[in-house]
Order: sequence, then C-alpha cells, then structure tokens
Amino acid sequence: MKLIQSTSLRGLLLLMLFSVGCTDILEEKPRAIYTPEYFKTEKGVYGGLTGMYAHLRWIFGNAYYYNSCVTGTDEATWGASGGGSNFQIHDLSGGGLIMANNSDASNVWFNAFPNINTANGVIENATAVGITPALIAEARFFRAFDYFLLVQAFGGVPLDLGSGELAFNISTLRTSTRNTVPEVYTKAIFPDLLTAVNDLPETGRVKGGVTKTLARLYLSKAYLTYGWWLENPKNIPTYPETPRTDPDGHNAQWYFQKAYDTATEAIANPGPFKLQDTYYDVNLGSNDRNSELLLYADHTETSELYNGSSLTYAGGGDADNFAVWMLTWNYTAITSSKTNWTSPTTVNSVQREADQSLGRPWVRMAPPHEVFKNIFADKTNDSRYDGTFTTAYRGNWPKAGVTNEFLYNANNLQVRPGQAILTFLNEDPAQTIDYSNSVYKSGMGLGVLPGRADYVVSPSAISRLVYPGLWKLGTYRTDNGTGLGQPNAANTRPFNISKFSELYFIAAEAAVKGAAPQAGKTARDLINVIRARAGKWRWNNQGNVAKVADNSAAMIAATPATITLEYLLAERSREYYGEGYRWYDLVRTQTWKELAASYTICGPGVGDHTPVTYKRTIENYHYLRPIPQGQLDNLDITAAEKAAYQNPGYM
Repeated sequence: MKLIQSTSLRGLLLLMLFSVGCTDILEEKPRAIYTPEYFKTEKGVYGGLTGMYAHLRWIFGNAYYYNSCVTGTDEATWGASGGGSNFQIHDLSGGGLIMANNSDASNVWFNAFPNINTANGVIENATAVGITPALIAEARFFRAFDYFLLVQAFGGVPLDLGSGELAFNISTLRTSTRNTVPEVYTKAIFPDLLTAVNDLPETGRVKGGVTKTLARLYLSKAYLTYGWWLENPKNIPTYPETPRTDPDGHNAQWYFQKAYDTATEAIANPGPFKLQDTYYDVNLGSNDRNSELLLYADHTETSELYNGSSLTYAGGGDADNFAVWMLTWNYTAITSSKTNWTSPTTVNSVQREADQSLGRPWVRMAPPHEVFKNIFADKTNDSRYDGTFTTAYRGNWPKAGVTNEFLYNANNLQVRPGQAILTFLNEDPAQTIDYSNSVYKSGMGLGVLPGRADYVVSPSAISRLVYPGLWKLGTYRTDNGTGLGQPNAANTRPFNISKFSELYFIAAEAAVKGAAPQAGKTARDLINVIRARAGKWRWNNQGNVAKVADNSAAMIAATPATITLEYLLAERSREYYGEGYRWYDLVRTQTWKELAASYTICGPGVGDHTPVTYKRTIENYHYLRPIPQGQLDNLDITAAEKAAYQNPGYM
C-alpha cells in the first residue's frame, strides 16, 4: 500500500528487527534501531522510552489506520472522494477485497513491532544502568499495549523477534513463528500489565505519561477481550489454530470477573484522573489534555520537531495527525451571493479555516443515516450528538478578504459573518425541503425551507458528499490571528487514545457478561454515570450559544432496566463515535455482522438526496486482518510456509 511504501524506513526497520537483515538501514539510521550498546547507557534507556511515546503518532491520527478502525462498521462508510480506494475496499460493500497488499491495518504491524523491540531492549538493560522500576514499567506498558493491538487485529503474533521470546533482537534471521493468542496474552500482555499496575506511579512523570490508572484500564480491557476470545459465542475462527483454553486453567467467566474488578478498582482509585463535568469539555480543543484523558499521541503548534509534522502544510502521512480530514466534507464549495439572487455574484461563504468546526476536507469517509437516526436518536436531552458533530457551518468570508458586510443566501435573505450558512437539521421536517437549487444555487445541492436564511439538509438527505463534520476531533489552534490560520497543516491537537470514562464501559460490559457486581456498581449504575454526564450542557455547538441545562434525570430515567450488549454498544458509539474504537468493539463482541451488515446513505453526486441501502459482505475470516504482504515478501521461507503464516481467507 502506498502509505507503507511512503514510510519505508519504518517499514524496513521492522523487517530488519523482526526477521530481515538490512545492514543498509543500520548504516543509514543507526540511532533509530537502538543498538545493544546504546541500551546499556542511561541515555539509551531514556531515548528508548521517549521513542515509545513518539511511536503513538505513527498509528493514532494516521488516517489510513483510522480507516481500518471505522470504515466498514456501523459508524462510517466510504465518502465521495473515497470511492475506488482503500476506503471503499474496507467498507466491504462491493468495492473490492481486503487483501495482504492493501489492508490499512498494516500500519499497526509496521509500527508496533519496532517499538516492541525497543521495549525489549529497555527492559533487558535498564536495571543494569540504574533505571528505576517505575521507568521500566513504562516500557512494559508499551510492550503490552502494542501486543494487545496486534493480537486483536491479527490473532497470534510472534513473541520471538529473532533473538528469543521477548528478547531484544540483534539477529538478521529471516524466519518467523507466530505464537498463539493465549500465549501472547499469558506470556506478554498480562505479565507486563500486572507489573505496570504495580510499579507505575499514580501521576505520570511527565504530562501525558503512563500511569497506574492507564495500566489498569488496559489490563481490564485485555481481561475482557480475552474472556470473549475464550467464550467465542459465534464460533469465529482463530489463527494460528489452537484450542480455546487458557494455559493458566481459567475460564471466560474468571476473566470477565477480573475485568470488572480491575476496572472498578481504577474507578475507586483514580489518582489525578476524573470525568469532565460535561461531554462538551472532553473534546473541546482549548481543554485538551484534561483530567479524563489517560493516553494520547501528542502534538503541538509551537514546534515542528515536537509536533512530528509541518505546522503549515501536510501531505497526509508519516506522523501527521490527519484522521479527521477523512470525515470532513468539502464545505468550502458552498456558495452564497454578493448580490440579490435575481442576478447573482456567487462567492464561497464558508472558507477553509483552522477551526474546530471546520478544518481540511478530504471526504474519504461518511457517516450513514443510521448514525443520526438510531445511535444519536436523542438530540434534545443527550449532549453527545451536539458535542460530536459540526451541524452548523457559519460564514467566515471576511477572513479570506471578501469585504461584503452581508451575503444573500437561502430565500434571498441576508446572512452576516458568524451566522449559519448551512444547518443540518436534527430531524426530518414535515415540510418539504426544496433541493432543486433552481434559484438559490448553493453549489452543493443543499436545501431550502421557507423563511430560513440558512440552507438545510435533513438526516434522510445526508450523502457521501454532504454530511455533518466530526467536531470532536476538529482542528484547534491559537495562532490564527484574525485570519484563516493554517488549515492545510495536520492537526496539532493530541489524538486521544484512552479515556477514564472507558473504565465504566469495561466494567459494565463485564457485568453484562456475568461478572458479579459490587453494590451500586451494576451495569446500569455504571452506564448511568456516563449518561447523567451526557445530560449536562454548558454550550450548544449548533446554535453557537451558551446553554446551561441539566437533563441528567431524564437521561437516567430513559436507561433500560436491563442493560443488554446491544444497548451497551450503542452507548459506546454515542460516547466514542469516530474515535477509532468501533472495529475493535464489534470484533471483540463478535457483533460486527449483526450491527454493520447494512447501512443507508445517499449517493456521492452533487444534489443526490435519494437514500439507498447497501449490504456488506462480512465473512468470519474478516474478524482478523491479513498479515501485511511486505512482511511475507521479506521472510526467507517457502511459498507454502508463507501461506501457512498468513491468516486464512487472504491467500
């Protein structure tokens, strides 16, 4: 795939570390591979730890990995500019097959293994150079973190990178053996996370540093995921093939209980972490790195070096944080008129701006109708819809040098800077919307309702071309001045990976799976903590006005008496829509087919507002991603051995 080819140094670095001898890479970037001698110094250990945090940027915020996490689920399909590409392929709706040479999950493979080897080097050498157990625990956390990503996506993966299991690899051997899923969990993930929980501090040694609470979150989630794997209710195949038995003799129910106990322990002992008061505050750009955020791939607008990307223009690759571009439509094509529509002089009234509601449009992904009609059905009491999407696009033409005090918009009515040019309606109105654009030529086939100056689009008219943007991940910068800023740069915000709120969901899911709950912490109790917070408003994004309201009582009253898995997954989507969790959630719970087998959306053309229902072909083998072709190509083994190394269904 082109992305992996464009980051060839990192991809080749994996192949060198993980079974391929590439001495030219050693000579070209000797420090990038962290030699054994380097790790035997204090500077080397600290350098390795710094690299572990930095490697997060190459995975989280990368749009292609993001594609593999969201497209093809019930949260997103391909957008108008994603047709014929990997975005349509990952949708599994007839645009092609996911294969070893085009899977965007390859990003994890090519970035996790080099970091695992770095962690191996730190763990092996840190004690000898006087590094504290707390610092070694950071390396153990990241090794477990990466193996957890890998085992969920690919099944069993190698613990031996060439020099022995969990050993720093200095070999150039070009062979590899995959361990089984139970071996990856019981030899690597669980021991490392248990050590991390024991040795990590409550407060990180640096802002955004790993902590005891973070380790507990991942330990509880690993217990939960492994419990599901052992239970295997839908008979989804695993690979390498192995009995669904635990080497330590525990059953699925034991792991569900451990997941519940670990998550509730973290809730009871949060350290410096807590839920934000409102959902809006969790994702507000000016409130980044807040008390709810346990782990993030950090960026900054103050330094290209520490940002890992240009501050003025990004091409979309490497460590760029550009995932949100994929779910941003081309709002810049909206037209209003400088003059009366009887003799129009059109102008783009919403300019591309480095603003959380706007940002850079790539239109590769789009949310289907079910997101707006089912997942976010309650848009009145629940603040999460308003705190997730941009549903009002406001005029900002003066920032682009257009001097008109006002423009003419729908119904020949005047609009001024800051007023809504387009509004996505919360519900389908009883009145017929005029999408003809026969008089008011919006440029994007937008609709008109009598008496309204803003164009409108109803939920049933959302298309692959025109849809609400993803406000929660939107661009935020403080250096725009009075202009449009740098909207073509990658996002300089951190990409959030883990939130304190997820502990409530993990414990609730474990309880749904039969874990014995504590008093006052049933699945319903835990979810109601999240839902009560969702009912509290302090700002209305769509209206761009303060809104002080507490609908928590109504939210709690609407919670079912019995929490089902389907309800819990809907709540997870309301809380974490578009954050990259969804594929993992549906695969873990084996509900991908049930929840994402079909979806509804209008077409990719301008003015296409005819809903069409699409069917996906989700096979059991899709529950694992293919081993990347680049890995197979660089193994010095026979074709038959390569076929056996690959996950079934992809060769």
